Amino acid sequence: MAGCRRLELAEALALGPGWRHACHALLYAPDKGLLFGRIPLRYAVLMQMRFDGRLGFPGGFVDAQDGSLEDGLNRELREELSEAAAAFRVERTDYRSSHAASGQHVVAHFYAKRLTPEQLVAVEAGAPSAKDHGLEVLGLVRVPLYTLRDGVGGLPAFLENSFIGAAREQLLEALQDLGLLESRSLQGLKISARH
Repeated sequence: MAGCRRLELAEALALGPGWRHACHALLYAPDKGLLFGRIPLRYAVLMQMRFDGRLGFPGGFVDAQDGSLEDGLNRELREELSEAAAAFRVERTDYRSSHAASGQHVVAHFYAKRLTPEQLVAVEAGAPSAKDHGLEVLGLVRVPLYTLRDGVGGLPAFLENSFIGAAREQLLEALQDLGLLESRSLQGLKISARH
C-alpha cells in the first residue's frame, strides 16, 4: 500500500492522541460445498462492497468510548453485519497486523476470525438488516478460493477488483498464512508484498 508502513501493535498503540485507529476483520468458516459438484470450496471468506465501490473487510474506526481496539471492532461488526455478529467476539488473539498511513494519521489494524459455518451463514442472512446496510455497506461477498480451468475465473478475476487500502494484500497474506488455500492455488497468482 503506497504511503503506508507496517507496525507492530505496541508501536501502533504508542503513536499518541493525534492518530485514529480503525479495525477490520476477515471472517471465515469451513465450507464443505462443491461448486458445480466438483470444485471444493474448502472455506467461505467474507468481504464487503463498500459505499465507495471498493472491496474491504467489515469494521471501522474505534471511538473514544470503546474500551479497546477489539471493543470498537466488535461494535462496528454489529453495526455493519447485524446482531448476528454478537454470537462471536473478535479478540486480541485474532490480531494479524497494523499499517499506518502517515499523511492521514490513521492506523489500520487487521484481524482474522474463524467462525462456525452456522455463524457465518447467520451473518450473511442478517447483514441486510444491519444499521449500516445500504449506507456504508452495500453488501457482502464471498471470496472465490479457487481458480477455474481457464486460469482466470475465480480468485484471479476477483483480485482484479478495486480494494480499499491494504485489503488486497491483507486478504492474500491471510489466505496463505491461515492455510485457507491449497498451496497449488497460490501458484501463478501475482502476490505482491506491498507492506
